[in-house]
Amino acid sequence: MRAEIIRQQLQHGQLDACAIAALFARGEITPLAFTDACLAAAQRASAIFITLTPERAREEAAAATRRWQRGAPLSAFDGIPVAWKDLFDVAHTRTTAGSALRQHAPLSHQDAPLVARAAQAGMVTLGKTNLSEFAFSGLGLNPTFGTPRLRTADGSEHAPGGSSSGAARAIAEGLVCVALGTDTGGSIRIPAAFSGVVGYRASRGRYDDRGVFPLAASLDTLGPLCRSVRDAQTLDAIWCGPNAAFAPPHFVADTVLLDQCEAPVRENGYFALAQLEAAGFRVSYRAVTAMHSALAWIADNGWPGAVEAFQLHADVLASPQAEKMDPLVRQRLLDSGRLSPEVLSTFLQHRMQWQHALADELAGAVLITPTVAHTAPLLSPLQDAATFAQTNRATLRLTMPGSLLDMPGVALPSGGAETGLFTSLLLSLPSGEDARLLAAANAAAAVLMPGNSAQRDFVTQP
Repeated sequence: MRAEIIRQQLQHGQLDACAIAALFARGEITPLAFTDACLAAAQRASAIFITLTPERAREEAAAATRRWQRGAPLSAFDGIPVAWKDLFDVAHTRTTAGSALRQHAPLSHQDAPLVARAAQAGMVTLGKTNLSEFAFSGLGLNPTFGTPRLRTADGSEHAPGGSSSGAARAIAEGLVCVALGTDTGGSIRIPAAFSGVVGYRASRGRYDDRGVFPLAASLDTLGPLCRSVRDAQTLDAIWCGPNAAFAPPHFVADTVLLDQCEAPVRENGYFALAQLEAAGFRVSYRAVTAMHSALAWIADNGWPGAVEAFQLHADVLASPQAEKMDPLVRQRLLDSGRLSPEVLSTFLQHRMQWQHALADELAGAVLITPTVAHTAPLLSPLQDAATFAQTNRATLRLTMPGSLLDMPGVALPSGGAETGLFTSLLLSLPSGEDARLLAAANAAAAVLMPGNSAQRDFVTQP
């Protein structure tokens, strides 16, 4: 019973992974008891997981319990439950990529390197989460494995965001403490925004992506969804080593982009910026030319990741097997085939030049933009192909430039709307500045998420 109460505190954002690890250290709860509570809740959840690994989870949690009892944890996250987007190979499970075409794929013989490194740190693999088919949608629908719907208090159902839809809902519903996703055009940041959780898109190459089913090799990257920025920082330190201290950040808010958003996103965004200024942070308000240039280039030329996605799936699209695909994803892939390959080659030729221009313009400042210009859209209208395509483009619009420029980004909840849906701000820096970004985002979270356990550990009541 106590483990379930703690799981519910995680679900409501009152605890994060770091706080739960502190409970392990104090002996107030064991990793095995907490894992059992998470597994029970995950088994009741609808369409969030494609595969659960209860035997592995209990075995890993039992070992973590013994280590904490001896006072010898493997890492700060020993015993913490983690889930993996079903693009990651997990030993003895099938990597479906969310597709009916891979429902009978061979079982993986071994963990992807990042999964193995999490296990070496004592983390508990609970299973593999749902996603848009082949990770090719910003909305998170999946007709084969079900859509992990986002429901508001009035009973309306909304898109969870994609493609890491199951990962975001697993965090929002308190099923795991950390869920690893992938991000090619916004697939971590968008579902984090819609579910009101933290999502961190790492710079390309920061985390080992071997054993992860690709979408667009030139743009794919990885990162966690979690309850707090300090959770992402702690995980990053486990995998990349401890980070140095950084000076207080200076923020640049692109108000041109903010002014284009729906009212709840815009109003919550400006209120959050005022809070940062009131807390003593320096905030500048101006358009960032490099971002607007990236937006314009994508609008004029198309998305280079779409070219790579079509090339990856061209053979299947030309075969009878294509009929088994999600028709909305299949149509988007077919439309991608109409783009000139020069879109990709031009992007690759100019990417480094664009990145240098961005870094020069920011001059050390942390960029703040809306993560998505709107809240999670209603689910039922998205069954219409034209509505789906239009909404998908609008949903991805503000995250794609950061992907084009390989900007590490942290999506932070910025508030809610009267509908009960969430809004989000995206903090970004030039490629490779992940440690400084996480430090800046944690400083911002101390102001914008004061009730979040990133700032304090909760002691549970008996």
